[in-house]
Formats: sequence, C-alpha cells, structure tokens
Amino acid sequence: MAIEKIAILGGGMGALTAAWYLSDQPGWRERYRITVYQQGWRLGGKGASGRNALQAERIEEHGLHIFFGTYQNTFRMLRAVYDEMGRAPGTPLATWQDAFKRQDYVVLAEPVAGGWRPWHMLFPERPGTPGEGSIPSLWQMTLTLIDWIGDWVGQLELLAPGGMCVPSEGAPATATGARDILRAHDMLKALAGSLPADPRIHLASQHALLARAFEGLRMRVRAAYPGSGRANLQDSDQLRRLRVAVEIGSTVLQGVFADGVLRKGFDTINEFDLRAWLARHGGDRELCLDSTPVRAAYDMLFAYEDGDFAKPNMEAGTDLRIMMRCSLGYKGAFMFKMQAGMGDTVFAPLYQVLRARGVEFRFFHRVEELVPDGAAVGSIRMVRQAELARCDYDPLVDVKGLPCWPAAPLFEQLDQAQAALLREHGVDLESYWSDWDALHQARLGRPLPAITLEQGKDFDHVVFGIPVASLPLLCPRLLERNPALIACASQLRTIATGAYQLWMTPGVEELGWTTRPQGQQPVLTAFSSPYDTWAPMDHLLPREGWEAGSVPGSLHYFCSALPVPPMAPRSDSAYPARCAALARRAAIDQLEGRIGALWPAIGKQGFRWQWLVAPPRTEGQARFEHQFWRANVNPTDRYVLSVAGSTRYRLGAGESGFVNLYLAGDWLKTGIDAGCIEAATMGGMQAARAMTGHPALIEGEDDF
Repeated sequence: MAIEKIAILGGGMGALTAAWYLSDQPGWRERYRITVYQQGWRLGGKGASGRNALQAERIEEHGLHIFFGTYQNTFRMLRAVYDEMGRAPGTPLATWQDAFKRQDYVVLAEPVAGGWRPWHMLFPERPGTPGEGSIPSLWQMTLTLIDWIGDWVGQLELLAPGGMCVPSEGAPATATGARDILRAHDMLKALAGSLPADPRIHLASQHALLARAFEGLRMRVRAAYPGSGRANLQDSDQLRRLRVAVEIGSTVLQGVFADGVLRKGFDTINEFDLRAWLARHGGDRELCLDSTPVRAAYDMLFAYEDGDFAKPNMEAGTDLRIMMRCSLGYKGAFMFKMQAGMGDTVFAPLYQVLRARGVEFRFFHRVEELVPDGAAVGSIRMVRQAELARCDYDPLVDVKGLPCWPAAPLFEQLDQAQAALLREHGVDLESYWSDWDALHQARLGRPLPAITLEQGKDFDHVVFGIPVASLPLLCPRLLERNPALIACASQLRTIATGAYQLWMTPGVEELGWTTRPQGQQPVLTAFSSPYDTWAPMDHLLPREGWEAGSVPGSLHYFCSALPVPPMAPRSDSAYPARCAALARRAAIDQLEGRIGALWPAIGKQGFRWQWLVAPPRTEGQARFEHQFWRANVNPTDRYVLSVAGSTRYRLGAGESGFVNLYLAGDWLKTGIDAGCIEAATMGGMQAARAMTGHPALIEGEDDF
C-alpha cells in the first residue's frame, strides 16, 4: 500500500491537533507521511508566545490565555502529550498538573455611581478532573441553574426578610416576600426534576408551562425587591448583585424553555444577538441587559463588530452554550492558569512529541496560494523565507531547563547573509505586510525561492489549518468554485485584538489590590475599554531569566478587542506599525486616566512611570517603551466573531468542497462555534476524523 502524504498548512492549535490524532494510531508511519508547513520560526498561531533574549528571557504573549475547566478535549489531549513526553520528575513542568494550576478567583469590574466596584467571585471546586469522563448534560446544567436561583432567592431573604416593599400609609402590607418566592421556586424545581433526563423527549407544553412559571417568579422578585425602598440597590452591593443574578438566571431559563432551546439546541436562537434575545424575554435593562455579567460575556468573546465597543454583537445561542458549559459544566476548577508562556506550556510539548513520533516540520514556509485542479487541490504555491545553515532547524531554546520558543528566529541557524539582513532591518517574518521579499531582492540580488507542492508527488491530502481571514487571500480560485466556502469566508467576521504587558517594581498589594482568596490573584474583566481584561501573572516571573535582586515585583497582562483601520493592501508595509501605535496609545491612556480604579494605592498622584522596569536613566513615559504591547492584525491573528446569524455559515472539517482538502481551526462548526482553544482543538480533531475516522468521539459537538 502506497504511503499517503499529508501536508498540514499552519502551526496553530487546530493544525497541531490534526497532526496529533493523525499520528495517534498504531502503524501510522506505514500509511502516512505528515509534514507541517509553518511561516516563520515558531508554532502556536494566535496562541504563540516567545522568549525575549534581550530582556531577561521574559515571556511575550499575543494576549491573555487561560483554559476553562470545561475544555475536555484540549485537556484530554494535553494530558496525553505530557504523559508521552515523559519529562523526568523534578524538571520544569514535568507533568500537566505542573503546567496548569487552578484559578477559581474571578472579578467583574462593576460600574456603580460613577465609579468602579470589584465584584469578587470565588468558584467552588467541582468533582472530576478536566479531560476525564464527560461534561454534564444540558439538562443537568439547567437543573443546576434552577438550584442556584433558589440559593440566590434564599440569600435575598436573609438580607431583607419579607422583601423591600414598603406599603403606603394606611395600606395593607401585601408585598410578596422571599418565602413565597422560595415556595414558588420549589414547585418549579419539583416540576423540572420530574421530567426525563433527555429534554428532546419533553413535551412543548411542559416547557411552555415552565417558561411562564419562571416569568412569574421573576415578577415576584421584582415586586418584593424593587430598585428602591428600605435599601437602595446602589448602596448595597450584595443585594444588587443577587438581584442581577436572579434577573439574568430567570430570564435565561424563561427564554430557553419558551423557545425550545432545551429540546432543539442552542442554534435555534442564533438569529438573535444575546441582548436582543434577553430583551425579547423581558429582561430588565439595568439588572440584565446592561448588567456587568452580560457585558463580561461580550468582553470574554471580544464580541464587538469591527472592534467597535459601541457595536456589541454575539449570537444568543452560542453565547449561552459557552456560558452554561463554562460556569455549570467545569471539572475541578473554573479556570486553569498556565505556569509558563502558552508556547512553553502547550506548543513546545506538542512539537517535541510530534517530532519524536516522526511528524516532519518545515519552518520558514509561507503559503501563497492553493490552486485547484478539478475537484481537488492540485498544487500549493509557497515561498521559502530563509535558507538554513544546516539541514534542519532546531526551533527551541532552553530557559531555566524549560524548552521554549524564542521571540525571534535563531539567526545562527540561518544563511548568514539573510540573517544579517533580517537583523539589520528588524524584519517580521510573521507579518502579512512584511517587505522582506522586496528587501531580499534589492539587497541580495535574488528573489526568495518559490516552491510549488504538487498533488500526487508532494502531497495527497491537505489540512488547511490557517484561520478563516486568510481564505480569500490564499484560496481565491478555490472560493470561485465553491459557494459554501465563499459564504464562510464572507460571512464570518474577524477583528483585531490588542494586548500589553507590564513588568513593575511594586507588588500587586502595593498597588492597592489586597484580596487574595486561597492565595490566588484575580482574573478581572468588564473594565473600561480598550483593555477591559486584566490579570496579574506574577507566577510567571520565576520562569523568566531575571538576575537575582532584579526580579520585578509584579507582572500584569491586559487585553481586549482593538479598534483599528480596515485591513490594508499587502503593499502597505506600514499598516502593522500604525496599528501597533494605536495599541500603545490605548495602553498609555488607560494607565494615565483609568488604572487607578483597579489600583487604588495610586491615589491622586496618578500612575508613576518609574514603577515600570526599564534600563537605568530611562525617565518618564519612555519607560513604557521597554514593556510589551501588540496589535494582533495579521489575517492569521484576527479573532473570529460569532455575530448573530453567522454560525450557519460555518463548515465542518470535511466540507471544503474539494476531495483532498480538510479544514481545521476554531472557525469551523464544532459545537462551540466561537473563538477559543477548545474549539480549535475540536476543529483539528474533526479534520483527523474526516480523513481517518479517528477520533470517533469529540465531546461537545452537539448540545445533547
């Protein structure tokens, strides 16, 4: 039997997951030859990170990456990766438990009375370990939410026994109290609990009854606990937040029962934006639609058209699916923080294991176009960005005993004339707008080598693991032949994101953030935009290369959607710099104008630039130049939105319309249908399954 050649284009999570499962079957080398082609010097895609050798081997990321405890497929694979890698006990990140630590502490920045108040949340430990067993069913999660609403109403009764309504003078005291609401809730709970475990066989009339009952419950709560009375919702954080929780929870349950979501799946309401859907089912403007938890849901998924924070847009079904799975279906911990850069924790181990298995990697190969031949991909045009000084490229560097991706190519392994030119001009080989081709021609007198892979000779099958924003750029002739592919490329919208990192001399507590439940630092979101999400990441400092006595006091990550001009033509090589300048300006504006809301110790003096770690004799705002910021504007870096009505245009991995082309990534129809590492993993699994039948099970592909 002839060995089939598989070309995997791209090195993000979807592509590498496909490589993992294609090489995860006994005897695969007798059937396949797998080659991964990667632009530039490192793997990781949107999750890539790099070590800056010029600045203490510090970790520089595309943004803040945190895994949720509901990422079953990703954790299952990474646990297997770490087991197969077999690092010696006591070495850095020897096991997956060393690489991922629980994160239960989450904070929402709540705007109240013209200021910001932290809404502290500590998620309880749940049974199980991520990657083991299965996530709770949709019906189990629904019953859990019903229980939570009962708990919230009970807490309301403790805060304000009998409710908050004060009858007018001489009128009878007829206000509905929390005890009456709890009795109504218990009846609802009993009714729901009496139904079969599979909601698909429930009667529509049963769900209609539950929808009306939850609407009635919400009306009772509103009557008993209005926005004013003996206590004011602005003055009592606990009371206000319980009211928000009950309002959102009861509105969601009313809606999912009324619209048949629990019988037909979340996609049935994806024609609506989340806020529009909540309003359709009577959600209060202040306590639901404009509430901090709902705003956090948009922030979490960068859900703003064109990166414009005035244009929130998120499919109702997609968002509710994710929020229910993350908050009601996690294993062990709500979230997990990586204990090094994402490249160090995820992509270096994946690379090492795949390489040991026999998967081949070709770095510095930039894809130019996939060319059709009838119903197949007939050829793939590429450019080789750099020649190697030896036969193979060894991409990792050692930082304190941990294999890591560098933030720049390892120039000593490249052709020295090219390496000198790359260094002299600071060429970014990962940039779509790089002028490297013209520079190479002008200075070295020859073009970069063009390579054409041919079907039947160099490949039999292709895995397109490059994000959807690149489809029109790399596959124009394929799109001409497939309306579904055209629709996918045109209807799935993408946006730029921005991130910055600060290395500071004061510790987090010195800045005024003193809350550390279970010793954990916060992950905070729903703050002012841009950069609505913040996380101190001090645990990474020991993984960096700071000399004794010079270790920073704290490390801070910020990220969000980023408003930038529309994508410029490839010839506009200055476009990335203009966008990076916007990312920088937004960061400085936040530090100068708004950061005191998070770090109250700043006081009236405002942010002090001398707090930033920088070389001696660097003064004032110039110290910011020695931090790290990034505008993720490359087609391969842009975040894929899930705007209302867009999921129906997503494709499965085997639905490219070409017999030898398979798709991989978080932009596919995975059952999550939003940008995240778990969706990318599932997209890669789909690609491997479409080609080989393995893996048979991808957890969470549908709602049931």
